[in-house]
Amino acid sequence: MAIDRILKDEASEEKGERARMASFVGAMAIADLVKTTLGPKGMDKILQSTGRGQAVTVTNDGATILKSLHIDNPAAKVLVDISKVQDDEVGDGTTSVVVLAGELLREAEKLVAVKIHPMTIISGFRMAAECARNALLHKVVDNREDAEKFRSDLMNIARTTLSSKILSQDKEHFAKLAVDAVMRLKGSTNLESIQIIKKPGGSLTESFLDEGFILDKKIGIGQPKRIENAKILVANTAMDTDKVKIYRARVRVDSMSKVAEIEGAEKEKMREKVQKIIGHGINCFVNRQLIYNFPEELFADAGVLAIEHADFDGIERLALVTGGEIASTFDNPESVKVGHCNLIEEIMIGEDKLIHFSGVAMGQACTIVLRGASHHVLDEAERSLHDALCVLSQTISDSRVVLGGGWPEMVMAKEVDELARKTPGKKSLAIEAFSRALSAIPTTIADNAGLDSAELISQLRAEHQKEGCTSGIDVISGSVGDMAERGISEAFKVKQAVLLSATEAAEMILRVDEIITCAPRRREDRM
Repeated sequence: MAIDRILKDEASEEKGERARMASFVGAMAIADLVKTTLGPKGMDKILQSTGRGQAVTVTNDGATILKSLHIDNPAAKVLVDISKVQDDEVGDGTTSVVVLAGELLREAEKLVAVKIHPMTIISGFRMAAECARNALLHKVVDNREDAEKFRSDLMNIARTTLSSKILSQDKEHFAKLAVDAVMRLKGSTNLESIQIIKKPGGSLTESFLDEGFILDKKIGIGQPKRIENAKILVANTAMDTDKVKIYRARVRVDSMSKVAEIEGAEKEKMREKVQKIIGHGINCFVNRQLIYNFPEELFADAGVLAIEHADFDGIERLALVTGGEIASTFDNPESVKVGHCNLIEEIMIGEDKLIHFSGVAMGQACTIVLRGASHHVLDEAERSLHDALCVLSQTISDSRVVLGGGWPEMVMAKEVDELARKTPGKKSLAIEAFSRALSAIPTTIADNAGLDSAELISQLRAEHQKEGCTSGIDVISGSVGDMAERGISEAFKVKQAVLLSATEAAEMILRVDEIITCAPRRREDRM
């Protein structure tokens, strides 16, 4: 009895078998949850928050789904984490990571049941993962030298990434958008300079890529609607002090005329500030905060376009692309960097007026304007496009490409199987299990498309015994198809990240032999 009292009341611990069961079951449940979103025929999930307004998200991005879940099971949290990391690191493959890790655990559970020590399983998995990675490395294609081919590779990757998303109907259109946008980045993976503006209305096919920068604002009244050779000062400063507005301050005056004097002084102060700003030799002033009527009038008289309340990402990005800096004091004009662009004008998108900056200093900047039926569609389109942009920018920096459609998994599974036959001892069982887990990804792709997965996977396995085979699952025709002909490719970096993250996560959960939950905090009675 004395031993039980080490932990506080209500703290629970589960040891050995039970702990392992709990972590396996939790992890597999999470994997099964996102499993149906994998592949071109994957379905979406609706996530409804219990907060105010019951916000609804419709998505099939694995990371987005898992991020929104509140999970109690500790092992499941590990899987949520790897999908988040996959999302941050390469952008795509968030579902595959979780499915693979879940399958590895499912296989490991069977091995643990026949009394194989987890450490043995782990070292087997390690060997298998290394072998699988090398198998892929031998098969990658790198077309960096040949611009034409490389571009078609990028198009294929973009199409493949988008085909499992909401944009799959217009994937040609969006693949082109994404490739154009990423090509403009000239190899930097900084997606900041690609701005995505969502405007409800129209259809998804009306989305377009714009060379310049678009600020989601209207041009004020009585100001020039169009400026050429613009010099832009981007600022974050208060332009609303031409009236007396000093909070909780008391000013004692003996007549109304004194109040007017104070107001006059304020106005003068404002006028001086505006003069200073105009003194920078600018003809466009973008401010993050409000601009009152009086300074706006002064700007309009000087022929300077003043834009107020530009949203914050907008203004940071504007400063970035025009090559200016965000200023907040105007006393020494020579130290302030002013941005440049060739033309500022007002454009209409749907019902809204926006301000368009074209010919900006930073050539890699561009804006993608998404149109769509509703906010949910737009949000999902943005997520899908973001995945595609991430993958493409990663591919430009690491230009190795593999085929898609379950082909890489089958290649890896074949090599891993051969390794298992050569390896003596109990490890070989774990290595074999690894190969079975790998073929779970093509199986799931086939299942989601409502095909007979067992039949297809065995056909695929037979195909892959041939040298230089390019077969994968073609969900459109519902059979084994040639992936090279279909132009279904994926970035090697994504596949590698999936393989390594999943193995490490499975390993981590396998090592668990005890779960200790600490006692909940008691709320003291405050009464």
